[in-house]
Amino acid sequence: MTAVPLPPLPRGRRVPVRRVLCLVPLVLVAVTAVRHRPVLAEGFGHLRSASPPWLCAAAGATCLTWVAAAFTRQGAVLQPLPRARLLATQFAAGAANHLLPTGLGASAVNLRFMRVCGVPPARSSAALALYLLAECVGRLALLAGLLLAFPDALRPGPLLPDGSVLPLLLGVAAVLLAAAAALLLVRPLRSRLSAFAREALDEARSVHTRPSRALALWGGSLAFPALQAAGLAAVGQALRLPVPAAHMALAYLAATVAVALVPTPGGIGSVEAALVVALVAVGGPAAVATAVVLAYRIITVWVPLVPGALTLGALVRLKVI
Repeated sequence: MTAVPLPPLPRGRRVPVRRVLCLVPLVLVAVTAVRHRPVLAEGFGHLRSASPPWLCAAAGATCLTWVAAAFTRQGAVLQPLPRARLLATQFAAGAANHLLPTGLGASAVNLRFMRVCGVPPARSSAALALYLLAECVGRLALLAGLLLAFPDALRPGPLLPDGSVLPLLLGVAAVLLAAAAALLLVRPLRSRLSAFAREALDEARSVHTRPSRALALWGGSLAFPALQAAGLAAVGQALRLPVPAAHMALAYLAATVAVALVPTPGGIGSVEAALVVALVAVGGPAAVATAVVLAYRIITVWVPLVPGALTLGALVRLKVI
């Protein structure tokens, strides 16, 4: 007598992994917002007393930063990327960058986007390195230009207390020496970095043989920090900070360069403190400078955070990234 196989037991419906991943950005936004409730409340309070036209100008400059980032990303890779998806990815990457340690969120999102677009892993990594280099050069070039144009605008006393210059230089020298020792002593690391450097140089040479790519790369890398600084200057005008707009831009660039190595999510906390100190260093009253920074971070970080997280979840679900 043959045994009749029993039907399989019913199982609960499995939730797709991508559907779960779509909710992760929103959960992180909620956690971050709860942790920074006082900052949010105070920042929105300052916005109520600000000049609406200048706030609109700051919001417009913030929106244009995503366009500049898209130009720079396209300029760093030879392969044409879909424009609408590239722009949406930069908006989502901005949210990811504020939820993860500085730079990691945006880098991960853009690496995944380039992989989905068919860019080989080595070339996508090289394009990312070229983007980061161009962004750093553009920010430092703007800062140097403003320092040359307004040499007396920034008073470094509040930024660098007495006796802090020598320890800072020694710390930088120690980090550089440790990195050089690691490269010399660890042979596998040295070989991998050499191979990556060759790939990155080949990609950079290829990009610069195309004038349109080189223009997008360097034009976008200059426009991105310039638009960020313009946004801060517009908020300063909205709240009547008694500091010239160019000096506010100088303060922004100096503060962001100083805080670039602090591994906090999106620079939340460290950027605010550095911006307040920098605005005071260019002659702004501490109370008004604090109000300007809080309002600026509301416009550039907190307002786009929820739609950026929703866009990130949608891109994950649609398999764009």
